[in-house]
Amino acid sequence: MTRSVETTSSEDSELSLPAPKERRRLREAAELTHDEIAAAVGVTAATVRSWESGRTAPRGRKRELYTQFLARLAARRQDGGPAGPPGEAKTARAAEEPAADPPVPDPPTGDTPTPDPPASDRPTPDTPASDRPTPDTPASDAPSPDARTEPEQLPAEPPARVPVPGPAEAFDALYALAARDLARQAYLLTGRGALALEAVEKAFVQAWDRWPEVATDPDPVGWVRAIAYEYALSPWHRFRRAHRQLDKPPAEPADRILLDALLALAPANRRTVLLYDGVGLDLPDTAAETEATTPTAGHRLVHAHADLADRIPELADVPLEKQSALLRDLFTALRPAVDLEPRPAAVVRGGGERRTRLWTRATLSLTAMIAVSTSYTLMTAPTHYEPPPAPGESVSGVPPLAGPQQLTERGKQLHDKLRADPEAGPARIAPRIE
Repeated sequence: MTRSVETTSSEDSELSLPAPKERRRLREAAELTHDEIAAAVGVTAATVRSWESGRTAPRGRKRELYTQFLARLAARRQDGGPAGPPGEAKTARAAEEPAADPPVPDPPTGDTPTPDPPASDRPTPDTPASDRPTPDTPASDAPSPDARTEPEQLPAEPPARVPVPGPAEAFDALYALAARDLARQAYLLTGRGALALEAVEKAFVQAWDRWPEVATDPDPVGWVRAIAYEYALSPWHRFRRAHRQLDKPPAEPADRILLDALLALAPANRRTVLLYDGVGLDLPDTAAETEATTPTAGHRLVHAHADLADRIPELADVPLEKQSALLRDLFTALRPAVDLEPRPAAVVRGGGERRTRLWTRATLSLTAMIAVSTSYTLMTAPTHYEPPPAPGESVSGVPPLAGPQQLTERGKQLHDKLRADPEAGPARIAPRIE
């Protein structure tokens, strides 16, 4: 049983995007630069030039932002009439500025006929006669138009101070924006829910440790995404017992086929097709994030689409130009069988700070131990050189050691006689009379 996926929204977005020449004409009519368009959409100026030349096309969220921005430019151009050449056209910022105050006419003189007052200023039957202006009333007593229309001057109040969010609030906002989507993308890369959540947390912990660099990065989500992808696709996880087996497959047969087809791709091709078709990056940005050249990323994408078409029945009957839109819908509709809810941002940020404190304390303890060992060695080490003792030598003039003397001839005879006597033993001690 296969599941049909609707592609109406993607086709509508393709139809609503103007042609490359129309994009450039709208930008020039509004007197905007490539850098200003890039800053509004969230891409680089080179990407905007590529879109206007027709070499590449925006995808995903960037396509929607670019289409809405061009629609606003076209609406402003229609409201202001046909735009002239770029040098005479109004900029988008000038169109939003309020118009200047109209000039105040000079007060009427005696020779100039006074125009009739408007209907709102004419006396009505309900107006008392005392309030009606008479010809004898001097002009100075009549309220001037400025006095009637000018509002009462109130004391200027100081503008309310908007609190500037700190680093923790900015990190929490980034985490709430991208953590759940990154966990889903890491799951599509690995097929393991625990590893996906671990990769996202590792990436955000590293982002918090280097927050000044991440906060000033033009694409902080891309910075965190690159770290999460690298950690999730690390080959060292195969040696971990907890990540050797895949998680429970999805319940839908179409989701199982899609996930098995993705995991059968090479890691580089899997990452390329997920960035291009799932996230919606264009080919140059995909090549830059995968640290490859644009032709290499294109070849990887072509091979990945061919392998997926062989494994996914729904993709085999779709033309090549519509495979990306169908894959994007399939990635969005996939429902994992595991929970991919990341932990709160405060917990992740606190865990990173706690880990940093532990490493700092361990480093300080090791440094203290090395310092103590070095001090003890310096205190107990000899301060001068002591040569080893020389080997022994013969010394003359010293008397030999005292000991038993050599036996004489008579002594040897007595010695032999005592040893040869048959009555050896205690009986020899008793005296014998001869």
